[in-house]
Amino acid sequence: MTSFSELGLSQKVLNAVEAAGYTEPTPIQAQAIPHAMEGKDVLGIAQTGTGKTASFVLPMITRLERGRARARMPRTLILEPTRELAAQVEENFNKYGINHKLNVSLLIGGVSFDEQDRKLQRGADVLIATPGRMLDHFERGKLLLTGVEILVIDEADRMLDMGFIPDIERIVKLIPFTRQTLFFSATMPPEITRLADQFLHSPVRVEVSRAASTATTVEQKLLGVSKKDYEKRASLRDLIRNQADLKNGIIFCNRKRDVSELFRSLDRHGFSVGALHGDMDQRSRMAMLKGFKDNKIQLLVASDVAARGLDIPDVSHVFNFDVPIHAEDYVHRIGRTGRAGRSGAAYTLVSKPEMKHLDAIEKLISTEIEWLSPIPEAGSEEDEKDGRRGRKERGSKRGKRDRGEKRETPVEAAAETVETQVEAEPEAPKEPETRKSRSENKPENRSDSRPDRKDRKRRDNDGPVPVGFGEEIPAFMMNGQ
Repeated sequence: MTSFSELGLSQKVLNAVEAAGYTEPTPIQAQAIPHAMEGKDVLGIAQTGTGKTASFVLPMITRLERGRARARMPRTLILEPTRELAAQVEENFNKYGINHKLNVSLLIGGVSFDEQDRKLQRGADVLIATPGRMLDHFERGKLLLTGVEILVIDEADRMLDMGFIPDIERIVKLIPFTRQTLFFSATMPPEITRLADQFLHSPVRVEVSRAASTATTVEQKLLGVSKKDYEKRASLRDLIRNQADLKNGIIFCNRKRDVSELFRSLDRHGFSVGALHGDMDQRSRMAMLKGFKDNKIQLLVASDVAARGLDIPDVSHVFNFDVPIHAEDYVHRIGRTGRAGRSGAAYTLVSKPEMKHLDAIEKLISTEIEWLSPIPEAGSEEDEKDGRRGRKERGSKRGKRDRGEKRETPVEAAAETVETQVEAEPEAPKEPETRKSRSENKPENRSDSRPDRKDRKRRDNDGPVPVGFGEEIPAFMMNGQ
């Protein structure tokens, strides 16, 4: 078994690794670190949770022992797709660089430009940044990239998903051609392969597991659910309550809106829960993550902003409230559990419309996931009962919004949007004779019949009741003509 002392790291770094409690490198670290120490470009492919961060942090710290950074000219640049990942890499430099006096600068959104500019002015040995914020500083003339010796592109496939590739291509053109590039990704779709060929020069390929594989320590299960949101939430609550070994868990949703709704639902039902999504400010996001890491919050409802690389070492469960649209995201989501050899459990709620996404996932990971229960058939007696209950709940919510006024029909709902208040009572359907009598009372010299057709069409389609007289004049007002 390889030890850290055999990887060519400096004694100061080895002492820091030992102080952190690590004795043996992971496979990706054992294979990538020696090549990185030799100054070669590295293409690293490994599933999430295998120690990729340390595989570039440790050799970078060793190589940075020689030389000093100049103002506004960082010596190394690490690009991350999210603020959380960038902050996590900074924590790794603080932990493993405890015996060094490195200036580490973090450029992410949610922090004032002035504070970040002051750190750049002092000179940054390590610059960790999200692409957008880094380019903002560059365009303001606060940053020069001509002194970058080592470039790290981390979570490259996530960069692709988030639309950062044009920014990455622009940044790479600003960095010296003679740089060393370390390129890491959990999956290698064709687009990422093309970028690796573009950015790397004769790279050493390090692949410790099949691309897009899932950890063997994670037990994966599927739970068939109704497509109705309120029923999915009820199924999730029952699933969570039935987990005897639940220590903590991350619940993933596809949309930020669903994160907020699910968080409020779980909170109402007495669960210890927090939320994490991209619209939260940086301070709130970091506070929420800290509360989850410190076990002050048992469940964390999150969008995919939390799926990649977050260093939460002991998550017992992952729940996919939604089947991820991109199959690769499934690998990263369930990679939050079963880390560092620990066992974990991943449950995915699947409704009928989501089967196509599940098929793509099983094809990607070459594994058929076991079902706990099938997707319920629509129209069953239990579905009807739950449907009535759900409609009752939704009606109650609408009643609260309307301050107690009962809303009976779509016609009345549309009528409430106009300035004149209309009595919230469904209008009786017009008899054919009534429509005929109205047409007989119209002026004879009115040759254009299009308004009549429009009005008849509107009535036939049950459109909103026109306020006032609309396009017809009542008979009693025509008597004087």
